[in-house]
Amino acid sequence: MTLELEKPLRFPDSGSGALMNKRARWLILFGFVLPGSAQLLAGNRKLGRVGLTATITLIVMLLAGLVGFMTSRENTIALLSRPIVLLVIQVIVVLYAVLWLVLGFDTLRLTRIVKVTPGWRLPVAALSVVLTLLPAAGAAWAATAIQSARGAISNIFVNQAPSVDPIDGRYNILLLGVDPGADREGMRPDSISLVSVDAKTGQSLIVGLPRELTEMPFPEDSPMYAIHPNGFCMGPNDFGPYGGCLTTGYLNALYAEVEVAQNPQFPDIYDGLYPDAREHGSSPGIEAIKDAVTGATGLQVQFYVMINMDGFSSLIDALGGVTIDVPQDIPLGGYEDPRTGLWVDGDGMIPAGVQHLDGEYALLFARVRHGLANGDYDRMEHQRLLQAAILAQMNPQNVLTNINGILESGSKAVQTDISQSMLGSFVNLALKAKNFDPVVVQFTPPAIDPEFPDYERAHQMVAAGVAAASPAPDSKR
Repeated sequence: MTLELEKPLRFPDSGSGALMNKRARWLILFGFVLPGSAQLLAGNRKLGRVGLTATITLIVMLLAGLVGFMTSRENTIALLSRPIVLLVIQVIVVLYAVLWLVLGFDTLRLTRIVKVTPGWRLPVAALSVVLTLLPAAGAAWAATAIQSARGAISNIFVNQAPSVDPIDGRYNILLLGVDPGADREGMRPDSISLVSVDAKTGQSLIVGLPRELTEMPFPEDSPMYAIHPNGFCMGPNDFGPYGGCLTTGYLNALYAEVEVAQNPQFPDIYDGLYPDAREHGSSPGIEAIKDAVTGATGLQVQFYVMINMDGFSSLIDALGGVTIDVPQDIPLGGYEDPRTGLWVDGDGMIPAGVQHLDGEYALLFARVRHGLANGDYDRMEHQRLLQAAILAQMNPQNVLTNINGILESGSKAVQTDISQSMLGSFVNLALKAKNFDPVVVQFTPPAIDPEFPDYERAHQMVAAGVAAASPAPDSKR
């Protein structure tokens, strides 16, 4: 077969226009389908062998990755999420793109286009250039995307600690939404949720905690317990027999309590807490919030993910906006008329109903609490709806189309202490979680009064939520 092809391809009758037309088309087709084959048949065999070997090697690597994803998805994702592995893949993609260009333009030379009939010269040249440049452009895009992924992983997942096991079969992750501003002392989260995920099925429970939750109990092994043994700011504690603290005593004030607030009477009260926190991508203030949420929910918090709302806006824009079923009119600006109780003189509103919002308006949807029927509690629900809408829009087509912008925005918007070694496990769980609707538990009135919380009742609500978000006893895990 090779000899039969080689005779007209390597030693053609250049005086036959029909033969040269057919030869040119076949060379371009061979060169595109199996780069290097055109050189083996009609050109430099050494270059052809290099091209063919590189092509076959790349195909084998792609097939191995596909088989690995189908048979051992978690381990494959973990391997491909390592920056050094991504760097190797990026180098391979760039080198192969350069080789593709060399082979493509060499294939055009081999067509002896001046011997092709005039009517076929432009189509042959155009086809050859297109089939050479388009894959090379795709490789350039892939290399850029890999570079963005390397940067995002290195910037977000700074913790290099080994993997940890789930607790009672679940991973418990604290989500903090922060909205930094010049008028704010320290980091004060506006959105606080605990996500508990079944480590095998991906079934999840979301516990929403009000930012003004009080009296949170700390676990006995927490360094905060020694200072506040009867709950945050509750007496007796190290501030006195009647209690006390440096801030408002709310859950969202814990970061400022531990890291920012000062009082000359208690200058060193929080010194030395959580000494290893920063080494693992966290901070003493965040660790204090984790311990408070552990005490409030009865679930031990293992990790946190903090989202900067300004960066979140860029992420939404990178996705092309987000579609949300807005449950009520959202007033923008204005004030409540004390005579009528109505919200007046606003700059506008986001009307109720299905809306496609850009980053700016999605952020307003998540931020606004004044003028809403239930104030802060409505805002908690809106933030949960926004999170669900963004996850729903994170489909493969949308992510691939906007991957560079998503990764760049994500590296600016997200901070976490989840280690790189656990990235494969969590991506795998996120894929599984799409098969289930999350169970939602809200610490809101009348079930829980944030000013006078019943934590025994709170623990019962969370336990019931965990049971609902767990696989049935007879199901296959």
